[in-house]
Amino acid sequence: MSVLVLVLAVAAAFCLGTGFVFQQNAAQHAPPGDFLSPRILLVLVRKPRWLAGIGLMVAGMVLSALALGDGEISLVEPFLATNLLFAMGLSRWQTGQPLGRQGWSGLILLTGGVAAFILAGRPRGGDAITDPLRRWLIIGLMLGIALLLAAYARRSRLNAAPALLATGAGLLYGVQDALTRVSGEVFGGGGFGALLLTWEPYVVVALGVSGLVLVQSAFEAGPLRTSLPALSATQPLAGIVCGVGFLGDRLRMDAGALAGEAAGLAAIVVGIVLLGRHPAMPSGKPEPPQPEKDLQPG
Repeated sequence: MSVLVLVLAVAAAFCLGTGFVFQQNAAQHAPPGDFLSPRILLVLVRKPRWLAGIGLMVAGMVLSALALGDGEISLVEPFLATNLLFAMGLSRWQTGQPLGRQGWSGLILLTGGVAAFILAGRPRGGDAITDPLRRWLIIGLMLGIALLLAAYARRSRLNAAPALLATGAGLLYGVQDALTRVSGEVFGGGGFGALLLTWEPYVVVALGVSGLVLVQSAFEAGPLRTSLPALSATQPLAGIVCGVGFLGDRLRMDAGALAGEAAGLAAIVVGIVLLGRHPAMPSGKPEPPQPEKDLQPG
């Protein structure tokens, strides 16, 4: 594993995690009528804190694209999942909450899970799958599930809506990461002109905007602790599926390696959930003040 890839991936996770906290701080005050509408972006763009969060997220995406250019997506994605550690650090600083047993357990599980998955799987590059049917089947499945989750969240407006929308956004971002790597390979081989003649960069932009709408709607609909864990867990899993499914990434497939990879991914998910539900995470919109009742003299 290249030290440069490690540095880029961790730096990307830092920017993404802190950016998500800033975005949620602003999005929780967005008008309810803009739920799952691109109008929510027009409202939020007037908020300096949201713009700072978007700037950090864009920086994170650029850094992750650079990491994906030099490393396999199955290697980079687990490191990107550590964005929750940095979100947790900022939230803890804002709230003054100690880590406690839950925080430390989540931290150990998340970092240990990333290490276990990489050590067991030893991700390495390979020849991309040339079968277009396989590629479109995987991409179509990811996008279809994301669309269904968004449609159900819009119709139901249940308490689970933030998690459903964040899961859908994670699927979109996982596919976006995979196509970003493809775009980087095209750019490296033929330059900017060749890149403009392919469909991948345009889909990357469309996925980015669509994912942004889902994420901001999730942040508006509920506290960060109900949305960010789903986003942080789904994106790396979707990226790894794309990497192994059609980008040619290879993982060790013997029984011991598979057990280690599964245990690592499970630890990542559990660690993300524990950190995401920690009391330090922003709890959402404050309760409106209750009007005081006038006391009438008897």
